[in-house]
Amino acid sequence: MLMIRLARTGKTKQAHFRLIVSEKTKDTHGDYLEILGHLNPHNKERQLVLKADRVEYWLAHGAQPSPTVHNLLVDQGIVKADKLRVWKPKKKAAEPAAPQATASKPKVEPAEAKAVAEPQPVESPAATNAETEPATEAPAS
Repeated sequence: MLMIRLARTGKTKQAHFRLIVSEKTKDTHGDYLEILGHLNPHNKERQLVLKADRVEYWLAHGAQPSPTVHNLLVDQGIVKADKLRVWKPKKKAAEPAAPQATASKPKVEPAEAKAVAEPQPVESPAATNAETEPATEAPAS
């Protein structure tokens, strides 16, 4: 599948971006089919230079824009659609949402813990012999 996406260029902390058409699985620094424009995000007006006719050509031939490129194309008026959500906000720190939910569940203990908690009565060896052997009476003399 062909994608229209951004390829980062420029020095460290001075990023510039190219709009390229490439295969989705290819690296953006490797092979690409065509450069469609460039973006300088450091300018106040966020300078975007596009070859609009070539962008429309690739869109007509099945190339899919990345969400960020889609939003840039909507801003330029090339694509008539709503903007897409590009990033998700970070989740807040985990808070105990429902303490009563944990209180309503009965606490289940493992079977081994119950066996340790409730000791079984142990009989003495003398008592077991008395029960199993019949009592013998001494002969009368």
